[in-house]
Amino acid sequence: MRVIITGGTGLIGSALAKNLAADGHEVIVLSRNPEKYSFPSNIHGEKWDGKTAAQWGHLADGADAIVNLAGEPIAGTGLLPSRWTEERKRRIRQSRIDAGTAVTQAIRAAANKPKLVIQSSGVDYYGNVQSNQIITETSPNGSGFLASVTVDWENSTAEVEAMGVRRVILRSGIVLSMESGALPITVLPFKFFVGGPLGNGQQWWPWIHLDDEVRAIRFLLESEVASGPYNLCAPNPLSNKDFAKTIGQVINRPAFFPAPAFAIKLALGEIAAIVLDGRRAIPQKLQEAGFTFTYPQAQEALQDLLNQ
Repeated sequence: MRVIITGGTGLIGSALAKNLAADGHEVIVLSRNPEKYSFPSNIHGEKWDGKTAAQWGHLADGADAIVNLAGEPIAGTGLLPSRWTEERKRRIRQSRIDAGTAVTQAIRAAANKPKLVIQSSGVDYYGNVQSNQIITETSPNGSGFLASVTVDWENSTAEVEAMGVRRVILRSGIVLSMESGALPITVLPFKFFVGGPLGNGQQWWPWIHLDDEVRAIRFLLESEVASGPYNLCAPNPLSNKDFAKTIGQVINRPAFFPAPAFAIKLALGEIAAIVLDGRRAIPQKLQEAGFTFTYPQAQEALQDLLNQ
C-alpha cells in the first residue's frame, strides 16, 4: 500500500508510519519541516504548508489511503498543558479545518482517487457526560469548545464521500504512551508520592494503549467495509479515581492525594476541561467488526508502559 499521513511526526502518526513501513508499505509523511526528521526506510518526508495541496497534491493520485491526523496540539507542546487563549483556540480549530481542506483539495484533483480517507477526531465529540451513561458511536455530539472543534474536524473531509472515497473517523480516547500525551504528566505526582484523583475523580477516562491505537487504525485501514465513526478506546474505561488507583498499584505508590478541581482550574484555566471532563465511551463498532485489544484492561496497559 501507499499511505499518506498528515500529522505523521506526532505521537500517533509516527508510530503508525513506523508500523506500516515495518510491514513493507510505502509511507509518505507530510510535514512543514521534513528536513528536521530522520525517516526510516520506506518512510518519505514531503513538505506541505498544512493548508493546501499545492506542494504534495500530486502524491494523492493513486495512493491507497490518506490518514489525516494533523492539528495543533490541544494541550500545547510542553510537559504541562498550555492555557487556551483566544488565539490558541483559533489555531486549534483552524489548523484542523485547514488540514482537512488540503486533503479534500488533493483528492478532488486526483484522477485516480485514494480508496480511503481516515479522519482523526476524538471522544471529546460527545462533550462532558458526568454520568454512568455508556457512550457509543450513535450517541449525539455534545457542547463546549472541544466538542465543537471535533465536529468541525470531522466535517473538514466530509466532501470526499461524495467523490466515492470511503471515509473512517477515529474518535480516539486518551492515548497512553510514556513518549508524550497525558500519561507522563499524570504519572509525575505519583513518583513524588503525592498522586491521586483529579477533581472528584468521578469523571470517566476512556483510554487506549498506543499499540492498540495503531493496531486499530491498521485494522480499519485494511478493512474493505469499515466506514463512519469508530470510538478508539479500550472496552473498559475507568473513572479518573480508579485510573489513579491503578497507577499507584502498578508503581507501588499511594494514590489518595486529590488535586482539587478549583486548584486545577485556577492553574490551567479553561483547558482544565481536558482532565476534569469525562465520558464513558466504549468501542462498540470496533469490537462488532472483530477487533481484539492487546490491552483491554488498564492494569496490564499501565504495567507495560510504566514498568519498562
